[in-house]
Amino acid sequence: MMEASGAEMRSGTCRVFTFKDAKSPQESLSVCIPEVLDPQYGMYVWPCAVVLAQYLWFHRDQLRGRAVLELGAGVSLPGVVAARCGAQVTLSDGSDKPLCLENCRRSCEANGLQGVTVLGLSWGDVSPDLLLLPKQDVVLGSDVFYDPEDFEDVLVTFVCLLRKNPKAQFWTTYQVRSADWSIEALLHRWRLNCVTVPLADFDADRSELAGSTLPGSHSVQMMILTRRPEAE
Repeated sequence: MMEASGAEMRSGTCRVFTFKDAKSPQESLSVCIPEVLDPQYGMYVWPCAVVLAQYLWFHRDQLRGRAVLELGAGVSLPGVVAARCGAQVTLSDGSDKPLCLENCRRSCEANGLQGVTVLGLSWGDVSPDLLLLPKQDVVLGSDVFYDPEDFEDVLVTFVCLLRKNPKAQFWTTYQVRSADWSIEALLHRWRLNCVTVPLADFDADRSELAGSTLPGSHSVQMMILTRRPEAE
Protein backbone atom coordinates (compact mmCIF):
# COMPACT_ATOMS: atom_id res chain seq x y z
CA MET A 1 0.00 0.00 0.00
CA MET A 2 1.25 3.47 -0.90
CA GLU A 3 0.72 5.97 1.89
CA ALA A 4 0.59 9.75 1.89
CA SER A 5 3.01 11.81 3.94
CA GLY A 6 2.95 15.30 5.42
CA ALA A 7 -0.74 15.23 6.22
CA GLU A 8 -0.57 18.08 8.70
CA MET A 9 -0.75 21.38 6.86
CA ARG A 10 -0.23 24.83 8.32
CA SER A 11 -3.55 26.11 6.96
CA GLY A 12 -6.74 24.41 5.87
CA THR A 13 -7.24 20.68 6.03
CA CYS A 14 -5.70 17.71 4.28
CA ARG A 15 -8.25 15.42 2.68
CA VAL A 16 -7.23 11.82 2.12
CA PHE A 17 -8.38 9.86 -0.92
CA THR A 18 -7.76 6.11 -1.02
CA PHE A 19 -8.03 4.29 -4.34
CA LYS A 20 -8.48 0.52 -4.28
CA ASP A 21 -8.54 -2.29 -6.82
CA ALA A 22 -11.46 -4.68 -6.42
CA LYS A 23 -9.60 -7.34 -8.42
CA SER A 24 -6.38 -6.95 -6.41
CA PRO A 25 -7.32 -6.04 -2.81
CA GLN A 26 -3.66 -5.82 -1.82
CA GLU A 27 -3.18 -2.85 -4.17
CA SER A 28 -4.21 0.62 -3.02
CA LEU A 29 -3.05 4.21 -3.18
CA SER A 30 -3.68 6.94 -0.60
CA VAL A 31 -3.01 10.58 -1.39
CA CYS A 32 -3.42 13.67 0.78
CA ILE A 33 -4.84 16.81 -0.80
CA PRO A 34 -4.66 20.11 1.14
CA GLU A 35 -7.92 22.05 0.90
CA VAL A 36 -8.74 25.61 1.94
CA LEU A 37 -12.30 26.88 2.29
CA ASP A 38 -12.05 29.75 -0.14
CA PRO A 39 -14.28 31.07 -2.93
CA GLN A 40 -11.46 30.53 -5.46
CA TYR A 41 -12.25 27.45 -7.53
CA GLY A 42 -8.78 25.94 -7.27
CA MET A 43 -8.74 25.66 -3.49
CA TYR A 44 -10.63 22.38 -3.03
CA VAL A 45 -11.39 19.07 -4.75
CA TRP A 46 -14.27 19.07 -7.22
CA PRO A 47 -16.40 16.03 -8.16
CA CYS A 48 -14.79 15.77 -11.60
CA ALA A 49 -11.32 15.50 -10.07
CA VAL A 50 -12.14 12.32 -8.20
CA VAL A 51 -13.60 10.69 -11.32
CA LEU A 52 -10.53 11.60 -13.38
CA ALA A 53 -8.22 10.38 -10.61
CA GLN A 54 -10.14 7.09 -10.54
CA TYR A 55 -9.54 6.75 -14.30
CA LEU A 56 -5.82 7.32 -13.75
CA TRP A 57 -5.69 4.76 -10.94
CA PHE A 58 -7.57 2.20 -13.07
CA HIS A 59 -5.07 2.73 -15.92
CA ARG A 60 -2.01 3.18 -13.71
CA ASP A 61 -0.01 0.61 -15.70
CA GLN A 62 -0.15 2.99 -18.68
CA LEU A 63 1.31 5.93 -16.75
CA ARG A 64 4.75 4.83 -15.63
CA GLY A 65 7.42 6.91 -17.35
CA ARG A 66 4.94 8.90 -19.46
CA ALA A 67 4.97 12.71 -19.63
CA VAL A 68 1.72 14.06 -18.17
CA LEU A 69 0.56 17.69 -17.96
CA GLU A 70 -2.43 18.75 -15.87
CA LEU A 71 -4.20 21.94 -16.94
CA GLY A 72 -6.06 24.03 -14.36
CA ALA A 73 -4.67 21.75 -11.69
CA GLY A 74 -5.76 23.67 -8.58
CA VAL A 75 -5.25 21.25 -5.68
CA SER A 76 -4.00 18.72 -8.24
CA LEU A 77 -5.65 15.42 -7.23
CA PRO A 78 -5.38 13.86 -10.73
CA GLY A 79 -1.82 15.06 -11.24
CA VAL A 80 -0.72 13.81 -7.83
CA VAL A 81 -2.26 10.39 -8.52
CA ALA A 82 -0.49 10.26 -11.89
CA ALA A 83 2.83 11.14 -10.27
CA ARG A 84 2.37 8.55 -7.53
CA CYS A 85 1.70 6.01 -10.29
CA GLY A 86 5.07 6.76 -11.90
CA ALA A 87 4.31 9.43 -14.48
CA GLN A 88 6.58 12.41 -15.13
CA VAL A 89 4.13 15.15 -14.18
CA THR A 90 3.88 18.88 -14.77
CA LEU A 91 1.15 20.70 -12.86
CA SER A 92 -0.16 23.96 -14.27
CA ASP A 93 -2.70 26.62 -13.48
CA GLY A 94 -3.28 30.17 -14.63
CA SER A 95 -0.17 32.32 -14.65
CA ASP A 96 -2.31 34.99 -12.97
CA LYS A 97 -3.38 32.66 -10.14
CA PRO A 98 -0.44 32.48 -7.71
CA LEU A 99 -2.56 30.96 -4.92
CA CYS A 100 -3.59 28.08 -7.17
CA LEU A 101 0.02 27.49 -8.16
CA GLU A 102 0.94 27.46 -4.47
CA ASN A 103 -1.78 24.84 -3.94
CA CYS A 104 -0.09 22.67 -6.57
CA ARG A 105 3.17 22.90 -4.66
CA ARG A 106 1.53 22.13 -1.33
CA SER A 107 -0.14 19.04 -2.76
CA CYS A 108 3.24 17.82 -4.00
CA GLU A 109 4.80 18.48 -0.59
CA ALA A 110 1.98 16.66 1.21
CA ASN A 111 2.61 13.56 -0.90
CA GLY A 112 6.40 13.56 -0.88
CA LEU A 113 6.68 14.43 -4.60
CA GLN A 114 9.92 16.23 -5.39
CA GLY A 115 10.25 15.81 -9.15
CA VAL A 116 7.02 17.51 -10.20
CA THR A 117 7.21 20.80 -12.12
CA VAL A 118 4.68 23.55 -11.32
CA LEU A 119 4.10 26.00 -14.15
CA GLY A 120 1.89 29.02 -14.81
CA LEU A 121 -0.05 28.44 -18.04
CA SER A 122 -3.08 30.45 -19.09
CA TRP A 123 -5.43 28.68 -21.49
CA GLY A 124 -5.30 30.02 -25.02
CA ASP A 125 -2.09 31.94 -24.38
CA VAL A 126 0.66 30.59 -26.64
CA SER A 127 3.37 31.61 -24.19
CA PRO A 128 7.08 30.75 -24.23
CA ASP A 129 6.50 28.42 -21.26
CA LEU A 130 3.91 26.49 -23.27
CA LEU A 131 6.08 26.31 -26.37
CA LEU A 132 9.14 25.21 -24.39
CA LEU A 133 7.39 22.30 -22.71
CA PRO A 134 8.82 18.92 -23.71
CA LYS A 135 6.66 16.46 -25.60
CA GLN A 136 3.63 15.44 -23.53
CA ASP A 137 1.97 12.04 -23.82
CA VAL A 138 -1.17 12.79 -21.81
CA VAL A 139 -2.88 16.07 -20.95
CA LEU A 140 -5.27 16.06 -17.98
CA GLY A 141 -8.17 18.42 -17.42
CA SER A 142 -10.60 18.13 -14.53
CA ASP A 143 -13.73 20.24 -15.15
CA VAL A 144 -11.82 22.63 -17.38
CA PHE A 145 -14.96 22.90 -19.54
CA TYR A 146 -16.69 24.86 -16.79
CA ASP A 147 -17.20 28.23 -18.45
CA PRO A 148 -18.19 28.31 -22.16
CA GLU A 149 -15.98 31.37 -22.61
CA ASP A 150 -12.96 29.16 -21.88
CA PHE A 151 -13.88 26.15 -24.03
CA GLU A 152 -11.93 27.18 -27.12
CA ASP A 153 -8.93 28.43 -25.14
CA VAL A 154 -8.60 25.01 -23.50
CA LEU A 155 -8.67 23.29 -26.89
CA VAL A 156 -6.18 25.77 -28.37
CA THR A 157 -3.74 24.90 -25.58
CA PHE A 158 -4.13 21.18 -26.32
CA VAL A 159 -3.70 21.74 -30.06
CA CYS A 160 -0.43 23.61 -29.38
CA LEU A 161 0.84 20.60 -27.43
CA LEU A 162 -0.09 18.32 -30.33
CA ARG A 163 2.56 20.03 -32.46
CA LYS A 164 5.27 18.20 -30.53
CA ASN A 165 3.36 14.96 -30.14
CA PRO A 166 0.45 14.44 -32.58
CA LYS A 167 -0.38 11.20 -30.73
CA ALA A 168 -0.98 12.93 -27.38
CA GLN A 169 -4.32 12.38 -25.69
CA PHE A 170 -6.42 14.75 -23.59
CA TRP A 171 -8.09 12.90 -20.69
CA THR A 172 -10.79 15.12 -19.25
CA THR A 173 -13.85 14.94 -17.02
CA TYR A 174 -16.82 17.24 -17.40
CA GLN A 175 -19.69 17.96 -15.03
CA VAL A 176 -22.95 18.31 -16.93
CA ARG A 177 -24.45 21.70 -16.03
CA SER A 178 -26.45 22.69 -19.11
CA ALA A 179 -27.76 20.74 -22.08
CA ASP A 180 -27.10 23.83 -24.21
CA TRP A 181 -23.33 23.74 -23.67
CA SER A 182 -21.33 21.76 -26.20
CA ILE A 183 -17.80 21.59 -27.60
CA GLU A 184 -18.87 19.70 -30.75
CA ALA A 185 -18.47 22.66 -33.12
CA LEU A 186 -15.08 23.52 -31.60
CA LEU A 187 -13.89 19.94 -31.97
CA HIS A 188 -14.74 20.14 -35.67
CA ARG A 189 -12.96 23.50 -36.04
CA TRP A 190 -9.77 22.21 -34.42
CA ARG A 191 -9.95 18.77 -36.05
CA LEU A 192 -10.24 16.79 -32.86
CA ASN A 193 -11.98 13.53 -32.04
CA CYS A 194 -13.82 12.93 -28.78
CA VAL A 195 -14.68 9.56 -27.27
CA THR A 196 -16.87 9.32 -24.17
CA VAL A 197 -15.76 6.61 -21.74
CA PRO A 198 -18.56 4.99 -19.71
CA LEU A 199 -17.91 5.41 -15.99
CA ALA A 200 -18.58 1.71 -15.43
CA ASP A 201 -15.54 0.90 -17.58
CA PHE A 202 -13.22 2.12 -14.80
CA ASP A 203 -15.32 1.48 -11.68
CA ALA A 204 -16.43 5.11 -11.39
CA ASP A 205 -20.18 4.58 -11.69
CA ARG A 206 -20.68 5.20 -7.97
CA SER A 207 -21.57 8.25 -5.89
CA GLU A 208 -18.65 7.75 -3.50
CA LEU A 209 -15.14 7.17 -4.85
CA ALA A 210 -11.76 6.77 -3.15
CA GLY A 211 -13.30 6.78 0.33
CA SER A 212 -14.88 10.20 -0.22
CA THR A 213 -18.41 11.52 -0.68
CA LEU A 214 -17.58 12.59 -4.24
CA PRO A 215 -18.82 12.80 -6.95
CA GLY A 216 -22.11 12.53 -5.06
CA SER A 217 -25.21 13.11 -7.18
CA HIS A 218 -23.37 15.17 -9.80
CA SER A 219 -23.49 13.94 -13.39
CA VAL A 220 -19.90 13.58 -14.63
CA GLN A 221 -18.63 12.45 -18.03
CA MET A 222 -15.18 11.11 -18.93
CA MET A 223 -13.84 12.00 -22.36
CA ILE A 224 -10.69 11.35 -24.38
CA LEU A 225 -9.74 13.89 -27.04
CA THR A 226 -7.26 13.15 -29.83
CA ARG A 227 -6.22 14.63 -33.14
CA ARG A 228 -8.19 13.42 -36.14
CA PRO A 229 -6.09 11.18 -38.42
CA GLU A 230 -6.62 13.45 -41.43
CA ALA A 231 -5.20 16.38 -39.41
CA GLU A 232 -1.78 14.78 -38.96
